[in-house]
Amino acid sequence: MLKLFIGNKAYSSWSMRGWLAVRQSGLPFEEIVVPLYDEAWDRRREGDEFAPSSGKVPILWDGDVVVWDSLAIVEFLADRVGRELFWPADEAARAMARSMAAEMHSGFANLRREHTMNIRRRYPPQPLTPGVAADVGRIYELWAQARARFGGDGPFLFGAFGAADIMFAPVATRLVTYSIPVPRFAASYLEALFAHHFVQDWIAGAQAEDWVIEKFEMAAPAG
Repeated sequence: MLKLFIGNKAYSSWSMRGWLAVRQSGLPFEEIVVPLYDEAWDRRREGDEFAPSSGKVPILWDGDVVVWDSLAIVEFLADRVGRELFWPADEAARAMARSMAAEMHSGFANLRREHTMNIRRRYPPQPLTPGVAADVGRIYELWAQARARFGGDGPFLFGAFGAADIMFAPVATRLVTYSIPVPRFAASYLEALFAHHFVQDWIAGAQAEDWVIEKFEMAAPAG
């Protein structure tokens, strides 16, 4: 059976991506939640199970095979169970979905830094800093293009729930946490995303946690 190590569900955006990917695969797995930054964190991350990723989560073990980094986990699982569960069949749609997933993986630094994930909180709206406003605008632009070109009759970015939705899911939680204005088309997409049973299960797990990390409990700076 697969074994997935993840961080706190309330805070760990990369863990959310890895966990959603494993759920999407349909493969049975054991979930091990590792509280981030507690008194045992430094010692725990030096254990053999974290050595390949230098102590980072998520990390997925399949027997002696190990995969870390959320996007790598997506690709590993797609190879195992069939790429159609993660990526669109249409070549142009697949190219765009991969590009969007990669851009989410490597970009949007201002949004990541100033609006850390915290599923359990709701902050009143604040003016966005210019960097965050640019990141949010780019996200909405990508979502609009994907929905217009390849959404079809489905409610997700490329019609059916897949890798692109998995990669953007933690961003969606940030929009809610920080009360960031959402255009109408994006609100419809967010409604579908939050209604997905995998996402609902993750949020329920986050709400049930009792760990608190103070540095992730602060409202974002105003623009």
